Amino acid sequence: MNSKQRLRARIILIAVGIAAAVLVVTLYSVQIIHGRSYAAKAAAQYAKPATALFDRGTIYFSGKDDVETAAATVATGYLVYLNPKQITDPSSTYDALSHYLTSIDHTTFIARATKPDDSYEELVHRLDDASAHSIQALALPGVYAAPETWRSYPGATLASHELGLIGENASSSSVVGKYGLERSYDGTLGRAGAGPSVNVFAELFSGLTSSWTGGGKGGNGASAGNGASGHPGDIVTTIEPTVEGYLAKILAETQSSWHPDEIGGVVMDPTTGEIVAMASLPTYDPNDTSAVKDASAFSNSLVEHVYEMGSIMKPLTMSTALDSGAETPDSTYDDTGCMTLNTKKICNYDGKARGVIPMQQILSQSLNVGAATIALKTGSSTFERYFDSFGIAGKTGVDLPNEATPLTSNLKGGTDIDVATASYGQGIAVSPVGMARALSVIANGGYVVTPHLVKEIDYDDGTVKKANFPKTGPVLKPQTVREVKDMLVKVVDISLANGTIKKPHYTMAAKTGTAEIADPVNGGYYPDRYLHSFFGFFPAYSPRFIVFLYQVYPKGAQYASETLTKPYNDLATFLINYYNIQPDR
Repeated sequence: MNSKQRLRARIILIAVGIAAAVLVVTLYSVQIIHGRSYAAKAAAQYAKPATALFDRGTIYFSGKDDVETAAATVATGYLVYLNPKQITDPSSTYDALSHYLTSIDHTTFIARATKPDDSYEELVHRLDDASAHSIQALALPGVYAAPETWRSYPGATLASHELGLIGENASSSSVVGKYGLERSYDGTLGRAGAGPSVNVFAELFSGLTSSWTGGGKGGNGASAGNGASGHPGDIVTTIEPTVEGYLAKILAETQSSWHPDEIGGVVMDPTTGEIVAMASLPTYDPNDTSAVKDASAFSNSLVEHVYEMGSIMKPLTMSTALDSGAETPDSTYDDTGCMTLNTKKICNYDGKARGVIPMQQILSQSLNVGAATIALKTGSSTFERYFDSFGIAGKTGVDLPNEATPLTSNLKGGTDIDVATASYGQGIAVSPVGMARALSVIANGGYVVTPHLVKEIDYDDGTVKKANFPKTGPVLKPQTVREVKDMLVKVVDISLANGTIKKPHYTMAAKTGTAEIADPVNGGYYPDRYLHSFFGFFPAYSPRFIVFLYQVYPKGAQYASETLTKPYNDLATFLINYYNIQPDR
């Protein structure tokens, strides 16, 4: 070995010796001099159970001016927790904390802080940053604050059934959508959850090892995974929050007046299928479901339940008769008040005969015998074919989970009585959203749209996907659409509430429905329980909105015209003013 090599070796040896000395000094400082301090930090970190901070895409409402507001988002705050084993003076500790934790009384705090064999007690969740930092600055023995995240719904009950809920997937311990849009778009909204973060102190002193997942969108410690499938992103809904709030208000007022078992409504653009508002009662607050006693409260009755809808089916029956050529608007028929089919008797709502009258009176007076007469003249196979084309027999494809299948088997080769009862909305059952879609065929010129609540997806990579839901048709001739609209406008102008809700500057098409409610125990129908329904669209000849309302077993009134005319008129007036819809007459 020459002199240069020996010198190089000495330098390397000296460097290694210096590094070793620094490491020994550092370890001595960490483990001996500051050991207790670091051990306390490690204990504090692991006193709290390992819970991952999660991230999830945002759901937005969209205002009439395309201003987006958060409907469901991830909120951040702090959990304050205790290690009772480390608390030396519970009373003074409480006094120091009471300024920041006003929701905890002295008795509760002392009970939690004096458990001798307990090393972890949760005190307060979702504390704001400023208060949490102030508590941390106090450096109270046994008191700690850890960051936490949670799903927040700023509108509380607003559109709760449509937004839905998240929950834990038991098989994977991941957060997934359980109801509503949270479930339908879980593949877009979901993010891969992060494990609990850990630092060198915990690993060194506690003998624990853990992996750390870096922060994704939102910077809250969650990775930017993509849930079950697809790319991660946010969703922008068609729900207009002001309209949604007004619909909820109208439903609450109507519920207060008539005390139905259920009540709900839909406001939709009949041309595109965009649902501007959708609500039902009873409802819940997804921020706090502790008061919910039955999981069925989370179901969306507008989508997941089917009902016999009553006379709002008659405009579709009339459309079938006119479009097929079985009748014309100028046709007449002999209304006998009652008729017997397959040994079963059906009657008008009052049992009275009207004699020879025109088609208009079937809708204006809501005559069951008239609807049955024209349906039978149309023929069962033609009647079934048209109702299928309106979408009555199938699901709508709405982007919400658990859509119910309509019950329309009576239309499949049905007897005369089956066709007759279906013509006025008994014997077949449809969901409210399915009924709104079917009636939109008359409003929009004969097309079958797909009701939906999402207008676009904003992906995390910056791309935007606009909604593209199917629209088929036309299934009615333009002349038929015009003729039925004319008839429904006359219903509003002359017959409904004796013409008192007619608007001098706007054409409105509308029809009420009153259906008997089936008795599941004794069979047949209850003698005194009814489902009330109401639909209308406006301006009638170039409609901006279709409104559908229903309530199950309202108390104190038999007919829908008594209970739902005012709520509909209030909603229509609000929408006309809010959107500054131009007069059409």
